[in-house]
Amino acid sequence: MNTGLTRFSAGLFALMRLVVGVLFACHGAQKLFGAFGSQPMTGKPLMLVAGIIEFGGGLLIAIGLLARVAALFAAGEMAVAYFMVHAPQGFWPILNKGELALVYCFVFLFIASVGAGTISVDSALHRTRPTAASGART
Repeated sequence: MNTGLTRFSAGLFALMRLVVGVLFACHGAQKLFGAFGSQPMTGKPLMLVAGIIEFGGGLLIAIGLLARVAALFAAGEMAVAYFMVHAPQGFWPILNKGELALVYCFVFLFIASVGAGTISVDSALHRTRPTAASGART
């Protein structure tokens, strides 16, 4: 039975994926292109890799193309960022300013586990279409 917001779950999941993906891509745009008043950080190899994962992965997650793979890479990058940058500054994420990295990490792990959902490019590409061999009219 679809009650409450359950009937909107596919659309809300797609909206969450879109918003989180675009916001993540914005972090990559800062690192790669100096967007949003930042300076490009392409001179540091780790920041260059982070920028590529964030920008490219964020866009892929947003549209739902290769979302499982992109989300897995993004989750891994966020785990590395948390343990390299934030964890050494203290145990509690709210104090070491690592809560956003952790939230991204776990949202991306969730997307990697469930996929892009029904409203995505992945879903559109993998829909089965009737063929003459299946007995459907062409």
